Amino acid sequence: MTRLRTFLAVCCTTLLLVATGTQAQERFITVASTTSTEQSGLFGHLLPAFTKASGIKVRVVALGTGQALDMARRGDADVVFVHDQAAEEKFIAEGYGVSRQGVMYNDFVLIGPKTDPAKAIGKDILEGLRRIETARSPFVSRGDKSGTHAAELRYWKAAGVDLEAKKGPWYRDTGSGMGSALNTAASMNAYLLADRGTWLAFKNRGELGIVVQGDTRLFNQYGVILVNPVRHPHVKQADSQKFIDWLVSAAGQKMIADYKIDGEQLFFPNAGR
Repeated sequence: MTRLRTFLAVCCTTLLLVATGTQAQERFITVASTTSTEQSGLFGHLLPAFTKASGIKVRVVALGTGQALDMARRGDADVVFVHDQAAEEKFIAEGYGVSRQGVMYNDFVLIGPKTDPAKAIGKDILEGLRRIETARSPFVSRGDKSGTHAAELRYWKAAGVDLEAKKGPWYRDTGSGMGSALNTAASMNAYLLADRGTWLAFKNRGELGIVVQGDTRLFNQYGVILVNPVRHPHVKQADSQKFIDWLVSAAGQKMIADYKIDGEQLFFPNAGR
């Protein structure tokens, strides 16, 4: 009986050590990122390659840019990967981020009904929005403080539309991510602003198509930031920096360029430019 107990004790200890060792060996970082990088399928393309090269897993929390930055302010993320440069620079100025590096870009597009009842089609985003407001055509907004929402608000302001005064039943705030907002627009046959990457990956298009594109004001830059380990000492600085370095390396930039849907490139690498 004594020998059996000793044997069982040794077995239990061995199993505990193996389990503990396995947990200790698991390396991961948490990235708070915009929904477009997740819903476009880009992370599904990139992250397995990074994990294979580094042994580090990446846990993504996909949120609007504003929410992603707030998550990082609380210390609940190691890295932020978002697309609102003004908000990113404010985040760094407040001491929450170490530095910002440009990674890639694409562009925003104005999506709308193929029949284009507001006659918004063209290359001028400001004129397109003016026509939508004048026609009171249904418009869906993310309304979630995301990078896309921030850009939309900038365009309305630049178009001379006092959105708070002009809002009505025609304007729908959804408070949702890009995919959900696109679904709402498809069900309503409404206009909305989207990033091209998520639009290309979106399948439930209904009667929607691109109405405005090609305006230089629609440029959409993405940046990556290490959360400040001085403010949040638990931040996994070394592994997070490896992820950032990989994104802007030749290998990471090539992976971004190689991601295509139906032969169309979704994001264009521009690190260091």
